[in-house]
Amino acid sequence: MSYSPLLAFAGAATWSFAEYALHNWYGHVAKGRNAFSREHLAHHADSHYFAATSKKVRTAVAVIGIASVALAFAIGLINMLWFSGGFSVMYVAYELIHRRTHTHAPRGWYSRWTRRHHFVHHYTSPKMNHGVTSPLWDIVFRTYEKPGLVRVPEKHAPAWLVDPETGDAKAEYADDYEVSRRGRRRRPTPAVTEAAGPIHAT
Repeated sequence: MSYSPLLAFAGAATWSFAEYALHNWYGHVAKGRNAFSREHLAHHADSHYFAATSKKVRTAVAVIGIASVALAFAIGLINMLWFSGGFSVMYVAYELIHRRTHTHAPRGWYSRWTRRHHFVHHYTSPKMNHGVTSPLWDIVFRTYEKPGLVRVPEKHAPAWLVDPETGDAKAEYADDYEVSRRGRRRRPTPAVTEAAGPIHAT
């Protein structure tokens, strides 16, 4: 009997939980006591900073590869491929979604939601909204905060959010965001940077 579609879904669901667990317990609760946590906190300190993609890829391949070998023995090669495929697809989707929340303007209701939800975590309540692609586990573990007007500090504000003439949130985003400038003209937004380091998530 084939359980392939169910295993692919299970793999995707497993990533969803891993995304939450990494952000909350391994990232924040650890308070810099592991390499992942240090990268994660560095991204919070400067939201234009991202760990190097090459490092993320190497770490992901190693972790998924080792887990897949163990799964192949436990559930069989074909079943492992379906499960690992679902997990891997969701991981890649997460990485793209997370990066784009900081670097690209929203296009549609879901991308608008991901930015507001994630920016609450960054700039309002770091102990809340650890999920990036879904609020499911935040709801389960009672760490969900519904976004209101999100105040983004000027040094963290992404280029897509800011009106270069005024330094305030662009008119189309003014209902969702406010750029906190503390009486100063906003400085130019730093370019997105990458640095060598282990995989991180936010």
